[in-house]
Amino acid sequence: MTKDLPNLPDLRIPAHVAVIMDGNGRWAKQRLRPRAFGHQAGVKSARRIVPASHKAGVKALTLFAFSQENWQRPPTEVSLLMGLFVRTLSREIASLHKNGVRIRFIGDHGDFPAELRKLMRDAEALTLANTGLHLVIAVGYGGQWDIAQAASSLCRDGLPITPAAIESRLVVADLPHPDLLIRTGGEKRLSNFLIWQLAYTELHLVDTLWPDFDDSAFSAALSWYASRDRRYGRVPEAS
Repeated sequence: MTKDLPNLPDLRIPAHVAVIMDGNGRWAKQRLRPRAFGHQAGVKSARRIVPASHKAGVKALTLFAFSQENWQRPPTEVSLLMGLFVRTLSREIASLHKNGVRIRFIGDHGDFPAELRKLMRDAEALTLANTGLHLVIAVGYGGQWDIAQAASSLCRDGLPITPAAIESRLVVADLPHPDLLIRTGGEKRLSNFLIWQLAYTELHLVDTLWPDFDDSAFSAALSWYASRDRRYGRVPEAS
């Protein structure tokens, strides 16, 4: 069940929301539990935010689930995360498809387990024609990697490297740039997430740890976004 969300004019609803889901490990530590407990709780938060986004009228939701830098974590934690991805995707894909969600995975997946890569491909194929919320899961993703692969693609095709050309080869080139970025956990950095696309995104940085980020916190983020005056470098017209 999702709680009531703010009654905002359509023009004040962000079309694309991106989320850095931070704080699972610290949440578990506060409860004297292993990090795995926090990651499992984080999945529950993601399950709350997906329907809340759809209900609010958000068109695209991008969740940062696993960065390229996360490969540097202890092998046991990486293995646990890969297993959690497999179990979560296997359990959730039917419900997502039933609710019209289109799911998509972005990043470099070359080092992912074969079982997980197949599940991701199958989920994308199953939901490709869905017209509801566009759910993008960034796994094995890095913003610098994204820009580099775009530039490499242009070089292979013998095309000049311009901002517009790079834009056209980014892995989410077909989506509008995020209007709103939510980062939980109290950190105040982008952590190599969508660094090209976030150039003019409104940054909502909160201390709440991701497993505690609920519908009310999401509603507050949308209300905060609605209060922002987005000028994109311009100045208000003289009165």
